[in-house]
Amino acid sequence: MRKTHQLRRLVVGEETWLWSVRHRHPECREILSLHHDATRATLRIVFRTRPGRLVPDGLLHSGGVGDRRAVLNLHEPGTVRRLFDEVASSGQLPVTSTEKELDGWPLFDALVGRDDA
Repeated sequence: MRKTHQLRRLVVGEETWLWSVRHRHPECREILSLHHDATRATLRIVFRTRPGRLVPDGLLHSGGVGDRRAVLNLHEPGTVRRLFDEVASSGQLPVTSTEKELDGWPLFDALVGRDDA
């Protein structure tokens, strides 16, 4: 069984990103954190609880985020890669040793909308 907070590796071309998923309170939220292995740039994709949006609160499993259309599992490497690609395609990846936080729901909508098409 995997340790829940152990950093995992995502290789994209020549670059390596380390990632993990955590749940935080107050303001219930699920956070996918990606750290560039060389530059130490950090990207945090945050899914905050809000009406019509689901984050783990006792009903959903750890890493689950969703709405009435779909649920994504943030512990799945394929989901992380799809979210990463969506951020990269929009030019929002952090550079150098900066930290960047993004609202995860627009990314969720883009992925789920693409799946529905």
